[in-house]
Amino acid sequence: MRVNEPNRTGMINAYNKANKAQAVSDAKVKMGKDEVQISTEALELLKQVEATEEPVRKDKVNELKQQIENGTYHVSSDKIAEKFLSFWKKP
Repeated sequence: MRVNEPNRTGMINAYNKANKAQAVSDAKVKMGKDEVQISTEALELLKQVEATEEPVRKDKVNELKQQIENGTYHVSSDKIAEKFLSFWKKP
């Protein structure tokens, strides 16, 4: 009497391979790219805001940008802590 047939292990291996292939294909989900689209109305509003800005503010913004790029921009830890506390204490 024969208990095991010789070709049964091949069927089990095929089943295992199919499961592994499915798991691999599930893991390879393509990630989309982030994309931003600014409407023409928003661009017009931006131009209006830039036209009405004070030159002092533009100078301050440019100065801050340069400090950030140079790595010399520093914010006091006391100011950060005050902002956190005021945020958490809001009702």
